[in-house]
Amino acid sequence: MISILLADDEALIREALVGLLNLEDDLEVVAVAASGPEAVAAARHSRPDVAVLDLQMPGLDGIEAAKQILLDLPDCGCVIVTSHGRPGYLKGALAAGVRGFVPKTVSAKVLADLIRTINDGGRYVDPELAAEAIGAGDSPLSAREADVLTLAAAGSPVEEIASRAALSVGTVRNYLSAAVNKLGVSNRHEAAQVARRNGWI
Repeated sequence: MISILLADDEALIREALVGLLNLEDDLEVVAVAASGPEAVAAARHSRPDVAVLDLQMPGLDGIEAAKQILLDLPDCGCVIVTSHGRPGYLKGALAAGVRGFVPKTVSAKVLADLIRTINDGGRYVDPELAAEAIGAGDSPLSAREADVLTLAAAGSPVEEIASRAALSVGTVRNYLSAAVNKLGVSNRHEAAQVARRNGWI
């Protein structure tokens, strides 16, 4: 029997997946969670074979939750399911040690099969998401440019960004200008949109 942790902040999806997975003879959902921190705590307590984690959850996203789970349970197979299959997220998940990455549009049968694959030590990445990630390439942004652009994406003025990032106003302007140039757009708002679309911030 393959034991599963299922984490998703949407109760309807979480409950439907639990019901569908428990119909399989060799699968058993042993723990559920509605947030990243809950998922980490549930994994430590139930020690599942496979953790199926929603990418976007409160507290910690699925990738950060996977990192923490794998620190305690390096043999746990982590799978990210997402409605936001952006290339940067896929690359970040794989770098964190996640072994499966699929959109929420997959069927219950595909999810069950991929849980078995992951439990057997394999990997599974949705082919369309993999193709998009290869096509998008790596982020051209430095870590600091990405941090500043993330703050700018919320529409904060430069002064507020500088205060929150503990940088001078001039340094923030330089980072934003560099990000705009690297992404080939007209302004920081467009830069934030491009970076978000690709999962770079």
